[in-house]
Amino acid sequence: MSVYQHFRKEEYSFIDHVIEWREQVKTQYSFKLLDFLDPREQEIVKSIIGTKDEVKCSFWGGYDGAERKRAIFYPEYYEPTNDDFDLVLFSIQYPTKFVSIEHPKVLGSLMGLGLKRSKFGDILMEDDNIQFLVSKQVSDYVKLNLTKVGKTDISLSELGIESIIKSAEDTWQEQTVTVSSLRLDVILAELYHLSRQKVLPYIQSDLVKVNWKTVDNPAYTCHQGDTISMRGFGRSKLISIVGQTKKEKWRIIVGKKK
Repeated sequence: MSVYQHFRKEEYSFIDHVIEWREQVKTQYSFKLLDFLDPREQEIVKSIIGTKDEVKCSFWGGYDGAERKRAIFYPEYYEPTNDDFDLVLFSIQYPTKFVSIEHPKVLGSLMGLGLKRSKFGDILMEDDNIQFLVSKQVSDYVKLNLTKVGKTDISLSELGIESIIKSAEDTWQEQTVTVSSLRLDVILAELYHLSRQKVLPYIQSDLVKVNWKTVDNPAYTCHQGDTISMRGFGRSKLISIVGQTKKEKWRIIVGKKK
């Protein structure tokens, strides 16, 4: 039975890396620290490493409920601690009385530094308090070069992980909408106020993910709880399917990432 049979072709390269890292730990009796993984990548790692192999795996993203987490592969005898994950927490200081900063702006500015997304963990926001996690490997570079978010001048303070926003959870701006069906293209068109024709190229170009897995079928049926993203438009969630109207349309509650 091929290890690839349950995965998409574009995931094969990552799978090959996971297998290579596993074998490296097995032969060298050392541990391997990975960059930040999204939930889909975490699923792939778990499915390949399993629980019976002599190589174990642990995840940590800085707090309970973290979405993006680093992973450590390690031999049976090793017991990793949170310090082994090399996470650095930054807080953003900016003129809160005059400007507001949103999640996409922070992510866009971080990506504008020329680093891979895998070097950054979650971005946490609570009122005017904005924090984000990075790999220790790039923390000095980020601190030196991230001086603006959008057009706003900012400065960074490095904090201990224990100072992370305690209520760090997904927060969504909710709204109730009515759609003709639960097809992916219909849901996307409603979420981002586009026509289905404008949504279609994104789906066909593998720029749409459902639960962090690329979906290229516009007729894919969405389900309650699905997390949906379209590149350049941020992340949304199908929070609840309320039911059908008398005209057999679907009333749903959707949320956009705050």
